[in-house]
Amino acid sequence: MTTVTQHAEQLSTTTLLRFATAGSVDDGKSTLVGRLLHDSKSVLTDQLEAVEHASRNRGQEAPDLALLTDGLRAEREQGITIDVAYRYFATPRRRFILADTPGHVQYTRNMVTGASTAELAVVLVDARNGVVEQTRRHAAVAALLRVPHVVLAVNKMDLVDYAEPVFAAIAEEFTAYAASLGVPEITAIPISALAGDNVVEPSAHMDWYGGPTVLEHLETVPVSHDLTACHARFPVQYVIRPQSAEHPDYRGYAGQIAAGAFRVGEAVTVLPSGRTSTIAGIDALGESVDIAWAPQSVTIRLADDIDVSRGDLIAPADDAPAVTQDVEATVCHVADQPLAVGQRVLLKHTTRTVKAIVKDIPSRLTLDDLSQHPAPGRLVANDIGRVVVRTAEPLALDAYADSRRTGSFLLIDPADGTTLTAGMAGEAFAATAPGEETAADDAEWDF
Repeated sequence: MTTVTQHAEQLSTTTLLRFATAGSVDDGKSTLVGRLLHDSKSVLTDQLEAVEHASRNRGQEAPDLALLTDGLRAEREQGITIDVAYRYFATPRRRFILADTPGHVQYTRNMVTGASTAELAVVLVDARNGVVEQTRRHAAVAALLRVPHVVLAVNKMDLVDYAEPVFAAIAEEFTAYAASLGVPEITAIPISALAGDNVVEPSAHMDWYGGPTVLEHLETVPVSHDLTACHARFPVQYVIRPQSAEHPDYRGYAGQIAAGAFRVGEAVTVLPSGRTSTIAGIDALGESVDIAWAPQSVTIRLADDIDVSRGDLIAPADDAPAVTQDVEATVCHVADQPLAVGQRVLLKHTTRTVKAIVKDIPSRLTLDDLSQHPAPGRLVANDIGRVVVRTAEPLALDAYADSRRTGSFLLIDPADGTTLTAGMAGEAFAATAPGEETAADDAEWDF
């Protein structure tokens, strides 16, 4: 019992890092994750025995550590990753949530899902192939999603005789490309996931490398979860009105604080209406508190009885975001069906969903040279481009560069609810290409 208690106390005092792995097909992402889990003693005995049994059945003498993350039957049969696999593990220094994302071009949208909440992305490159188009695609997605730390893991160094010039050339090319996208920090590490070199333990074959192993870097990279320093934002999820004998006049607005902190007595603005009031009380876990901060789930009570409903945003009166019906954003298109100019969509932003129309698609990003292909007319699956969307009702959006929570949105097919596009409001890593206004609007969706 003492050991369990000590372990729980240890976990409560360690920091949490969310990270994602990405890379081209067969670069060894799942093997790296499996090696990371195995060598850090984060694999249960029965899990390891199951992997060893499955490996023997496939005629392999050594356990295939990729099977620790490739859980779908199709993944194991084909030896590829199809869906995002989430794994949770911990060391004495830090807790981790990792997302092992697919490498195929047609599954780039899954990488967007896995990296959307990550503070760090591990991009794998096969030392024999170097930087390929999918490597650049994943670097672009990481930059677009504002992932603050990127690790270049040059894998399969054992297959190039652990040659330093091979690693140096790949690291130089990738670093230059990622830096041009605006990635703030890039760390290159030579590894062999299959042999375990520089994953958890330092490699005896690469004495020319003096940097950290992958796990050492994951344990020590600085991460900040201080959302209280951000612009305070509270999307209303539910209006609570018990109208009971005990609480006849209670009216509270429940939700999760997206960023910042709120205090009793603070002047606030309710958007998009623009009405102002003062915070009369904050209820958290059944008790009244004087202050609450992200990411707490609370109920806020206002001093004035004003119209507030689900989808509204409460923000400080002196720090409220601008309200607009014209959204300019960079998007990753994730649906099989294209996104076209003039298309009717639903736009979901925090807890608010409104009708919208795609007014313009000014450009599509060309990943080879980061140039903008002007006026493509539509975006297809895995495309990254700029869009202009007109909404039926005003929205209070921040720039994605300022807030990943309140600067992001989804475009949804109103017919069947399919997610079409993941959007990031404001400027991205590339300059916006000029686009002309669409000449004709649909009469039913003309806002």
